[in-house]
Amino acid sequence: MAFSLSIGKCSLLGNYRENNEDSIDVKQFPDMIVSIVADGMGGQAAGEIASKRAIEIIPRELRKNLSSHLNGEGVKSVTRRAIAQANEEIMAMGALDKDMKNMGTTVVLAIWRKGNEIFITGVGDSRAYLIRNKKIQQLTIDHSLARALVEAKTISEAEAKDHRFKNVLWKYLGSKEVGEGPDVSGIPIQAGDRFLLCTDGLTGAVGDEQLASFVTQQTDMQVCAEALGQLALDSGSRDNVSCVVIEVQES
Repeated sequence: MAFSLSIGKCSLLGNYRENNEDSIDVKQFPDMIVSIVADGMGGQAAGEIASKRAIEIIPRELRKNLSSHLNGEGVKSVTRRAIAQANEEIMAMGALDKDMKNMGTTVVLAIWRKGNEIFITGVGDSRAYLIRNKKIQQLTIDHSLARALVEAKTISEAEAKDHRFKNVLWKYLGSKEVGEGPDVSGIPIQAGDRFLLCTDGLTGAVGDEQLASFVTQQTDMQVCAEALGQLALDSGSRDNVSCVVIEVQES
């Protein structure tokens, strides 16, 4: 079966912020589509710069190195290297300019090569979800201290939701912990699947089940993305809110 994608995107400043440190993009190349969301952090305008660099560098590296003959493992390897390259460039910028010393960004992305699989990966606490048959599955792992404590069985899932370390990241672009890049998952797709890439400005205000219900009901992905952003603000989000929504369709 041949597939096509319908994609919507939205990035909102939010009610309590003076600048939007999030960056989003959907790059459509002849042989692939790269959807990417980044949430910057750091003093001055450094967070904005870090997130913008992430959404520029990663698609650039993918375009350069992701040849059509590569199998799934090859795609994963190239994707990890692209993220590692973005990390190195962001760290180098931070080292050269004292105003950017502590800058960093999360990143989450989806790569589709016009086939029957979407590749998903992320660094930080921006998330990717799959919504299929009205059920939602988180595809990425939060690289927060609270999540690390859950993995170590020190605290419970319930405790992690309100833990004081839930927004403290131990891995993000701009940190040495990225190493050779994160794990990349290949997700077999079927018509009707919806993928959601988003910053914690959305997930911090809207629960997973509400996200699943909301996204399932929408028919236009651009309308869906904009409405999700407004839903987060109406639900009390105190952060910038950004998302990309992808629907898999029969071609």
